Amino acid sequence: MYEVELKVRADHDRVRTRLSECGGQFLGAVRQEDTYYDAPDRDFAETDEALRVRAESTLSTGGSSDRSHRDGDAESVFLTYKGPLVDADSKTREEYEITVEDDDAIRGILSGLGYGPAATVTKERERYELDGCTVTLDHVAGVGEFVEVELETAVANTQETEAAIDAAREQAIEILDRLGLDADDQIRTSYLGLVLAAREEATGADSTTDG
Repeated sequence: MYEVELKVRADHDRVRTRLSECGGQFLGAVRQEDTYYDAPDRDFAETDEALRVRAESTLSTGGSSDRSHRDGDAESVFLTYKGPLVDADSKTREEYEITVEDDDAIRGILSGLGYGPAATVTKERERYELDGCTVTLDHVAGVGEFVEVELETAVANTQETEAAIDAAREQAIEILDRLGLDADDQIRTSYLGLVLAAREEATGADSTTDG
């Protein structure tokens, strides 16, 4: 399974208006806390891979920036592996994900195998469906507002992979255009990368101030 994704910075209020005009269907809103893990045998930053445990809670309301999330523990937990980027024109990766019944157990298994938590990314997401694409409005703690257009594509053999990815990417570009967004503004850096860069910049700024 390949996930084809285009991501841009965008003002959410303006995009919500365009989604309504285009007939986008609101699917729900969630809060996600993503813990990324380092591997004991290789550097994921160098191999462009990711291993993530996601704890997800449903938000009590959606479609508004002033909503508050439901109190309590995560309602769903997922373990996800993401492979390296395979496309120079989008954030297309091979991805595998499973639902986990016991949050503590999966974290204990990873720890026992030598995988250590590297960083956590927290975000609130509104999901919409528009012409077969998932449009996600993300507010990521520490880095701001983004819009993602995603499609998943499964291919029967490697000969079909490139054509399927190209078709999905063109569909995502069309959706961005309908929302008044430009695919040329896309960001291929992951949220993890953006969060780590923001923290590094803040640390550098603090050091300069202290000095």
